[in-house]
Amino acid sequence: MEKEPMVDTRSARKHEAILEAATSVFLDKGYAGTSMDDIAKLAAVSKQTVYKHFSDKEKLFADIVLATTDRLDTTIDLLADLPTDDANLEENLTRLARQFLTTLTDPRVIQLRRLIIANADAFPELGTQWYEQGFQRGLTTLAATFQRLTDQGLLRIDDTLLAANHFSGLLLWIPVNRAMFTGSTQHTEADLDRYATAGARAFLAAYR
Repeated sequence: MEKEPMVDTRSARKHEAILEAATSVFLDKGYAGTSMDDIAKLAAVSKQTVYKHFSDKEKLFADIVLATTDRLDTTIDLLADLPTDDANLEENLTRLARQFLTTLTDPRVIQLRRLIIANADAFPELGTQWYEQGFQRGLTTLAATFQRLTDQGLLRIDDTLLAANHFSGLLLWIPVNRAMFTGSTQHTEADLDRYATAGARAFLAAYR
């Protein structure tokens, strides 16, 4: 009975090693250029072990893509917990904007976004699921927060989901588009600070 947790732990470590290796190889070589041999070699396991954990390359790719939505949970919690303080609304919104930017401009998130878009024709359902469980879920949460602020008289918004899209667009348009077209993140921390401050200010000018 005492040995089973050890076996499970060893298996879990191999599972995580395969996921980490596969993520690195997919991001480096793309879906078509990646082989299960490449993944097994980087994970330091046999190809048979890779297939034991994941039935095929498509399943492994899907698991990697969808696992990234879990990383947005903390940010989504922040979107839901924006303080309702009129005196500090701009400061609170700016802080939220900066955290939002930090998450969605992370280099690995940008790389994965490009990988998903590159394979959208081959895996349209996977791309849709990633969007719905990740970015769209964040927008829906943000819309609910804006509705709460509107109900309390702090904002004036008729369509809170549209406003949530406006808010994210103000923040992400420059750094994400630049990264998507050039293939790498080129913003600095100071840039993100500036985008957060200007985005929150522009949003409040429209909706306060």
